[in-house]
Amino acid sequence: MPASLDKTGLFFGSFNPVHSGHMIIAEYFTEFTDLKELWFVVSPHNPLKKKKTLLDDAYRAEMVEIAIKNCPQYRLCDAEFRLPKPSYTIHTLAYLKEKHPSKSFVLIMGSDNLTTFDKWKNHQIILEDYQIYVYPRPDYPVGKIPEVFKEHHNVKIVDAPVIEISSSFIRDAVKKGKKLNYFLPEPVFKYIHEKGFYLK
Repeated sequence: MPASLDKTGLFFGSFNPVHSGHMIIAEYFTEFTDLKELWFVVSPHNPLKKKKTLLDDAYRAEMVEIAIKNCPQYRLCDAEFRLPKPSYTIHTLAYLKEKHPSKSFVLIMGSDNLTTFDKWKNHQIILEDYQIYVYPRPDYPVGKIPEVFKEHHNVKIVDAPVIEISSSFIRDAVKKGKKLNYFLPEPVFKYIHEKGFYLK
């Protein structure tokens, strides 16, 4: 990897909604690894998830923008909104590489995703052409990661905090009328409340 290129982390996700767990992981990577910049790549449709559970693209992107407003090391990336659907990481990477040739992109993913990485479109190309930084996820310890990925020279397992907050937990809690002041960035919590999201 040429040292002259800016190293930028790509944090993919539905962010439905973005929550404090996402922000903790993002901060870990920009404070405790060699990544000084991180982009939140909001996905319109993960091919392995049901689309009907997603809030509209624009709303999820806006929540990310609200969450990172005062954080210059973070950036919203909505590139996948303009790409063919369903979205595939390999297509997004090719698009971003073409648009930002001065950057060296690093994928950020949870250990749960790496256990099913062989199901991703053109995963061999991704593995050979990009570094992948992996953070631990509940119920998916390092021992569950296939050796072919765990031992690969482009895969780096990081000792980030294990975050047990999930977007599905947040959505269910909102529906039940729970207070979530510390589970979400405060302006995101206010935005969800004002819009009446996730009540049905």
